[in-house]
Amino acid sequence: MKDELEALRAELAELKAEQADLQLLYEATIEHGEAVEDQLAENNQLLLETQRRLEAELADAGRYVLSILPEPRSEGPKADWLLIPSTELGGDSFGYHDLDSDHFAIYLIDVCGHGVGAALLSVSIINVLRSCALPETDFRIPSDVLFKLNNAFPMERQNNMFFTIWYGVFQRSTGKLSYASGGHPAAVLLPVARDEGAFSLIGTSEGMVIGAIEDMTFDQSDVSVRSGDRLLVLSDGTYEVDDLEGDVLSLEGLANEALAADGSIPSHILEWVQKKSGQSELPDDYSMIEFQF
Repeated sequence: MKDELEALRAELAELKAEQADLQLLYEATIEHGEAVEDQLAENNQLLLETQRRLEAELADAGRYVLSILPEPRSEGPKADWLLIPSTELGGDSFGYHDLDSDHFAIYLIDVCGHGVGAALLSVSIINVLRSCALPETDFRIPSDVLFKLNNAFPMERQNNMFFTIWYGVFQRSTGKLSYASGGHPAAVLLPVARDEGAFSLIGTSEGMVIGAIEDMTFDQSDVSVRSGDRLLVLSDGTYEVDDLEGDVLSLEGLANEALAADGSIPSHILEWVQKKSGQSELPDDYSMIEFQF
């Protein structure tokens, strides 16, 4: 009996020791778990602060991109525009300004992709154009401008990014609009007499994009415009959208809709595209400038 009691006491002591070890392990686990939870909470807070900072910086960058765009014009020629990036930062940008008292430059570019890289390249190009900073370039000659741009921005030096452009020059004294396109959608010329029921597509998207091949030449053409005619310079994001039947909207369809527009054509076409596609947010940047000569 005595031996049995001793054995029981020994077994009880062993169980108590195991219980004490388990208690220590449990307390250590709880303490470690709390430490892990504290670390996770701290990391989550840092992530939130970083996200807020990045969002604020993207918003600042977006405001800067918009700040370099020209103001609407109320005279000679009149100009109004609408730009809605599909993300915080898009690749579309544009400009227009007097080259001299007789020549007025018009341009719209579309850098491939979206985000910071596309926006930085877009801003660089626009700053070059608006400051006429291409050496030995006659900015009154669209084909010369595209040739020099192509050699100044080779895609291998731009993180393999290229861009398209429509560039035109309006000569006030003759009413002649000279233009060239580098892989960019045609502009739309709307006649002053709406009852004529016709429009002209100025340019073609079939040309080479800018930055792909060194020393590429670009065709230039001319068209006469009359007082009161309207010109729409736009990106493919204004119409390359699936409608509710799954068909892609066309530039010709956009032009026909523009003929019937009252008021601002860029705003009218945006509402038309949103209605036809059933989408309030479009998949690509929406950019359009409306000129009235």
